[in-house]
Amino acid sequence: MEIVNFTPLSALLGGVLIGISVLFFLLFNGRVTGISGILSNLFLSSENRTSNFLFILGLILGPFLFQTFSNHKIEFHITSSLPLLIIGGLLVGIGTKLGSGCTSGHAVCGLARFSKRSMLATAIFMIAGILTVKIMSFF
Repeated sequence: MEIVNFTPLSALLGGVLIGISVLFFLLFNGRVTGISGILSNLFLSSENRTSNFLFILGLILGPFLFQTFSNHKIEFHITSSLPLLIIGGLLVGIGTKLGSGCTSGHAVCGLARFSKRSMLATAIFMIAGILTVKIMSFF
């Protein structure tokens, strides 16, 4: 792995912004900022539907607004096949249901609350991710 464009200042700023947004979401909504839970509740629950919708809308519009109002362009290239991406997305969705949350809920919010369950879940996420990358590098 080669880190090509590591920019510590923007990475620090991004981390601070994530922390502030998580704090505000907790203070104003009384809920943890877990993306899988917010997305699931958007479709499966009538409770907090407006705040869930606005949160997901912000996640979708954020990169477009960034590109519109900055000099930086976000470039990405999809190198995997569409069926593989769909299967991967479904497996992630199933995993977040089985694990009672995703990395944003467990790693960002749960670790900040010193949740033992989140510490274990985050360790398992990281190990599974590292193993998956290592295994896929053979193909």
